[in-house]
Order: sequence, then C-alpha cells, then structure tokens
Amino acid sequence: MIKHFLSLERKQYFRSSYWQKNIALNILLVFFALYMIGIFVFFGVFMYKILTKLFPEQDPFIVANTFIFYWIIAELFIRFFFQKLPVMSAKPLLTLPVKRSSIVNFILGKSALSFFNFLPLFLTVPFSVSLLNNGYSASVVLTWLATMVLITFIANFLNFILEAFSAELDIPFLPLLIVGGGLFALNYFGIISFSEIVSQGILAITENPVYILVLIALLIGLYFYNFKLLKDKLYLDASLQSKVKEVNASDLSWTNRFGDIAPFMQLDLKLIWRNKRTKSMAFLMVIGLLYGLFFYPQPIYRDMTFMFAFIGIFSTGFFLINFGQFIPAWDSGYYKMLMSQNIKYEQYLRSKWILMTMSVVVMFVLGIPYVYFGYKILIAHAAAAVYNIGVNTHVIMWGGSFNRKKIDLDKKAAFNYQGTGAVQWLIGIPLMLVPMAIFGLLDWLIGFEVAVAVLVLAGGLGILLHKPLMKGITQKYLDSKYKMIAAFGKDS
Repeated sequence: MIKHFLSLERKQYFRSSYWQKNIALNILLVFFALYMIGIFVFFGVFMYKILTKLFPEQDPFIVANTFIFYWIIAELFIRFFFQKLPVMSAKPLLTLPVKRSSIVNFILGKSALSFFNFLPLFLTVPFSVSLLNNGYSASVVLTWLATMVLITFIANFLNFILEAFSAELDIPFLPLLIVGGGLFALNYFGIISFSEIVSQGILAITENPVYILVLIALLIGLYFYNFKLLKDKLYLDASLQSKVKEVNASDLSWTNRFGDIAPFMQLDLKLIWRNKRTKSMAFLMVIGLLYGLFFYPQPIYRDMTFMFAFIGIFSTGFFLINFGQFIPAWDSGYYKMLMSQNIKYEQYLRSKWILMTMSVVVMFVLGIPYVYFGYKILIAHAAAAVYNIGVNTHVIMWGGSFNRKKIDLDKKAAFNYQGTGAVQWLIGIPLMLVPMAIFGLLDWLIGFEVAVAVLVLAGGLGILLHKPLMKGITQKYLDSKYKMIAAFGKDS
C-alpha cells in the first residue's frame, strides 16, 4: 500500500500544473535551500573554533549544548511558519477500500522526509566531525548526534500539534507564542533555567546512552498523538483543509490554507509578479536584506547599539514598508470594480496583513547570518521583527486609509515617487523613528536587555490585540471608501 501511495504522489507532482507552470519558483526554492544549507555548513565547520575563541576557558562541547534550548525554540518558530503536513489528495481515497490508518501513517511518515528534518544535519554532522578531530570519544559524539536527530523529529511532530490547536483561533500563532515565548521568558528571567536543564539532559545522555530511550518514547508518543488528531478528522464531511488538502490547478494553491482570504492573497501575489513597479520593489528587497552590511562591518557602528533596532526594523520590514505604505493604492486601477463586489473589507485588509507578516519572517530568517557580527545584532533584529509584526503592520495599514493617489503599475519602483504624498513621508515617523528612539533611550538609560524586551512586549501586545485593531482599521477604510473611489477615478 505504501508503494502505491508513493506512486500516486509522484504522478500527482509531475502531472500537476504546479510542476509545469512554476519551474521558476522551483528553481528559486532550490537556491533558497542551497543558501540555508551553506549557512549551516559554514557554522558547523567553524563552530568549534568560534566557541573556543569566544569561551576560551570552557569546553566548546558543553557550551554548544547550552544553546540547544534556543535552537529548539527557533526551530519551532521556523517550522510553524514554513512547514505544513505533506499535501496529499486524501478525500478520493476515502471512498475506496483503503484503511484510514494506512493513509494517516503515510502522511505522517512522509513528513519525516521534510527538508526541515535534513537541514540540521548540515550543522550537526560537521560539528561532530570537528569534535572527533579534537579528541572527543566516538561513542559520545555519535550519541550526541543521534540525540540531535531525535530532537529534530520531536520538533517535527510537535509543530503539527501546535498547528492543530492554532487552526480554530483568530490569532493562529497564539499557541506558538504562549509555548515558545513562555519557555523563553521563564528561562531568560531565571525562573526556570531550561537552557541548563536541556544541556544537562543531553550531557547525561552522552554519558549514559540508555537515557536516549526517554527521547524515543517522547517521539513515539507525539507520533501517536498526531495520528489520533489526524485520523479523527479523516472523513469526507470533516474539515481537513488544515492538515490535508486536495490538489488544484492554481499556481498559488498553497495560499488556500489561509481560507477565505486566499483569493485576495493570490491577487496581491499576481499583482506583485506581473507589474513592473511591484516586481522592481520585490527585487529591491535584496537591498533591504543587505542593508546591515553598510554598517556592521565598520567597527565604529558595532558599539552603537541604538542603530541595531533601526537596521533591524528597516531590514526585516523592507517589504512591509514599501508595499504597505501604498495600500490600497496598488489596487487603484480596479478599485471601483473591487468595491462593487460582495466581499468583506476586513478579509481584503487581513490578506495584506498576512502577506506583510510573512515577509517580515522571511527577511528575518534570511538575515540570520548577521549574527557573525555579534549575537546582540541577531537579538535586536528578532525584537525588531516582532515589533514590525505587532505594531508597524497595523500602523502602516491605518496610514493607508489616507491614500488618495493612483499608482501606475507599469513604471519601475526605483526613484519613482508617483503616488507618493504627505502620508508616505509622515508615516515614517512612527514606523522607523519611534522604535529607534525607544530602543536607543532605554539602551542608554537602563540596558540592552530592557530595550529589547520593550520592543518585544510592544510587538507581542500588538499581536494579541490584532483582532480589535483590525476592526478599527477596517472601519476607517470603510469611512474613506467613497473618497478613495473618487480619488482613484481621477488621473494622477
């Protein structure tokens, strides 16, 4: 039966329009995967030397284990936003004499082949080789490597459980924030030292490999819990979209997981890719990603910690700022038609919020190599990303309700001020200067940790209040609806 499922998956993939029409996207994903692999291999090869230099009086192996707790938290966040259960057209199989347990086992088993499960090996394997070359016992190193593999698979199945609890919530990543943020806060404030607990646990396993059975038992438990969750929803009349979805011919079918806002997201993505100005803006994201390279390599800026927040806000929020400041002017060419449809304005705006939030996460992940210039930079960028998601997304969407200028999508973005008004200049104050001022002032008066904590708390509060904030923003757009229709109907 498994062999038959594999055959169906292969035919589904190569015969679908996704494979035939999205070759360019597949190539882009391959380059992104190679980029991430390159980063992991680099840190894996040089980690032993880096730790030896940073902590000359400590054992690099023990120091590395103290960071594994943070590794687990980061992996959960990355998996939550990027990893989903494997796509499989399951509903047609439910009318055939195929056991539901076989279908569920195949779906969960296929998740083990995810790229996210192989990626950590490009870091842990080179680091293990370095440990062997520096005289560590082969049994200790191999046990440690096996432990890291088990932790990776535990994170794999734990991610699906978090997604299951998130599916019915208005704030889909609230369980992740509670679990990940709560564990991090307890560890950071010294209430419970999870980093020490995880480190000591891994060291205990390397000293006595029989303890690895605890991780194996936890992995099996998570597997069967996922099995039960998925099997309970594997019915023709059940809502299975969040776990398994039917194949369709849309080039942007992955957006369907966002439900009723998917059509709007598809329109925005097509608009970005098919028009000169938006396409140029997308390519300019590379400048935003590399913005820190203009400052961080220069020693004079490394002590200016107040600049970390400014660069982090700009770098992780480059798409947010450039795309969000012209909402809804991007749709000015067909705004009349759009407003004549029977649609909910809140869905229209929420799709744009989701798109901007995803861009912040992607830009932060791509900017992880900035840790080379110092761990404080990465922490400040993470805080800036949370602030961008919780505060700046709402600020920029509220500012968009004042847009009254039509945009010509056939012109490129670079040095193009068409459609730019006073709103676009004034919105820069709350977007960039306010978080920079807050961060810089607190860093100067109290300390770096407090400055980071305030940005994270502000962003977290904005995320928790997302629903009422969106209702207020939606009402502001509805109040300005006919003014926008009249303004966009005029030639610029």
